Amino acid sequence: MITQLSSSSLLWQYPISLPLLRPTKFTTQINNKSKTVTSYDHKLCWQEELKVQDKHTDDESFQRIVDKRCVDNVRMLVVDSVQHAKTGHPGMALGMAEVGYVLFRHVMRYNPGNPKWFNRDRFLLSAGHACLLHYVCLHIAGFQSLQLGSRTPGHPENVVTDGVEVTTGPLGQGVANAVGLALAEAHLAARFNKPDVVLVDHRTYCIMGDGCAMEGISHEAASLAAHWKLNKLTLIYDDNHSTIDGHTNLAFSEDICARFKALGWNTVTVENIHDNMDSFKDALSYAFTEYQKPTLIRVKTIIGKLSEKEGTSKAHHGTFTEDDVRRMRQKVDWSEREPFHVIPMVYREMQIQTDHGERMEEEWYSKLNYYQSKYPEEAAEFKILLNGGLVHGWETSLPKWSASEPVDATRGYSEKCLNQLAKVLPGLIGGSADLASSNKAYLHDYKDFSQPNSPWGRNIRYGIREHAMAGISNGLALHGSGLIPFAATFLTFSDYMKNSIRLSALSHAGVIYIMTHDSIGLGEDGPTHQPVEQLAGLRAVPRLLVFRPADGNETAGAYKVAVANRDVPSLIALSRQKVAAHLEGTSASGVERGGYIVSDNSGKDLPEIILIGTGSELCLCEGSAKTLRKEGRRMRVVSLVSWQLFAQQPKEYKENVLPARVSKRVSVEAGSPMGWREYVGGQGVVIGVEEFGASGAYLDTFNKFGFTQENVTRIAKSLLRE
Repeated sequence: MITQLSSSSLLWQYPISLPLLRPTKFTTQINNKSKTVTSYDHKLCWQEELKVQDKHTDDESFQRIVDKRCVDNVRMLVVDSVQHAKTGHPGMALGMAEVGYVLFRHVMRYNPGNPKWFNRDRFLLSAGHACLLHYVCLHIAGFQSLQLGSRTPGHPENVVTDGVEVTTGPLGQGVANAVGLALAEAHLAARFNKPDVVLVDHRTYCIMGDGCAMEGISHEAASLAAHWKLNKLTLIYDDNHSTIDGHTNLAFSEDICARFKALGWNTVTVENIHDNMDSFKDALSYAFTEYQKPTLIRVKTIIGKLSEKEGTSKAHHGTFTEDDVRRMRQKVDWSEREPFHVIPMVYREMQIQTDHGERMEEEWYSKLNYYQSKYPEEAAEFKILLNGGLVHGWETSLPKWSASEPVDATRGYSEKCLNQLAKVLPGLIGGSADLASSNKAYLHDYKDFSQPNSPWGRNIRYGIREHAMAGISNGLALHGSGLIPFAATFLTFSDYMKNSIRLSALSHAGVIYIMTHDSIGLGEDGPTHQPVEQLAGLRAVPRLLVFRPADGNETAGAYKVAVANRDVPSLIALSRQKVAAHLEGTSASGVERGGYIVSDNSGKDLPEIILIGTGSELCLCEGSAKTLRKEGRRMRVVSLVSWQLFAQQPKEYKENVLPARVSKRVSVEAGSPMGWREYVGGQGVVIGVEEFGASGAYLDTFNKFGFTQENVTRIAKSLLRE
């Protein structure tokens, strides 16, 4: 049985244990009687279960009958799950049961005993509401996480369930993730495979629905997949003509195959998978013969197959009536079975594929041993990647700046950090949304990823596709091969990427987001390009580390934290305007605490006032403090470069930096004031931007909104007089 664990989300646990993975004997029900049989009686057991009288049925025909019965079992597990949980999304899971079963039983290479085996095939649901199908297939395939006490969320989460590669749910995201996984395979294959030994050779399978096809991110990602010639990517489109509100003809009438063909995909249609599973196997075989293009397999299915809701949008979610369940059971000769019954031979049937995967893994490790002996340098780099991508002492490669060095924008300091890191981190890979020259996010000593010219290149040209860039980066990060992806654009365009950034945090994907042009300080491009509210929104994302460094050394410190945290995404907001290479008092190590004291002339006394800044505005705080110190005032300047990291510090540390007894505080940041009240308190002053900026030269724009040393000093003096 499956027990509902939470009323707010779908959480099930399966209190059923798998039989031994290689039973020499197991018990089955034959003619309603228990009978112990040996593993070599597998076909006999199936003949009894299926009531096949002709003992001479050829193996191919017999396998078709077996496959059909296994699919029946998959469907009934889906039905039992939603009935017991009293909620769920059974429609797509019932309609795509054949697809899930064929992939896990006949096609994919995997080993449940080692779910993270590097050269496994990757499978993901862009249509995450079909997760019950995934969970059922994982269970019967032998993944241990689906035994007693396991957690199976309402949409797949890679940090919860073994066998789930990425967290999906928001429609279309999984398509971009799948492109990232396939990109990782193609890139690593080009870097490490040799004529006599192939280490990287796996495929990516992704199921999408009509909703995914409608979301723009899927189109962006599919365009790139074709441009990059990711032939080992297979996208399986569940064409059931249903969305939540009704038939797809309410809002959707395009020819999906024609669209993907125009993008450069290989396309094939499976007309009737419910009566002819072999047609889907043939379509997959066709995909395997393609060496230049990704493949879209359009599978025509019936949503809610077997139920009285079948073929209607009502089947998308919800439970079934008792009469409907009874009729479904009758249709597949399941009336006498207990809920959550699994035919013992189904486990054994799936074991055939898992045994194959286990053998493939053993062979792969043999290849790796050979590779190490013949190609020791490449093998050493490959093993670094498999162990997370970090080498001892990598952080020492980060530049250090002194006050005497030429001024630059923090985007310029970022460029130097990236290129130094690329020399010591073999997994650093990424690109920009057609803004590499503006973002300064380009690895100068490495080529562009391009097939067939340079698939080993570590610069990715995303074009103007911010949303797909972020989703693809999640796939790269979650490939499990030590790749460290970065994705760059202007901070204001993070709005295009917000859902993917959120999923980075939810998925524990260590993507590094490089966001330049971080304030109204970019001036001439005007309000459309000047971020105001973006920082506040991004800081609200759980588990996302947001940095706004003030100079070169804080920029290096931000990269040190971002690279070190491989299961946490980071976003580094960088300036277009120039700032000091080293503002006196700043430090790379201070960034690790999120906030720290830059300067203070108070001695053993408390400061009279605290000025708090981030980014290019920190120098305004420091300049104002120097002016007021000349007048005998006790001034403290604090850099609050990362709110999230500061919030994680011990209470004693935070009190030391921002003592509660000092109520006179001023924050200075050229963005939304939202959130700053927590740091300045009720008596403090927040200098921020509450409009959309303005067109004009950088200094004129800053002056208009009060971001000058003189204004900060004036406000500080007014507080001191109170």
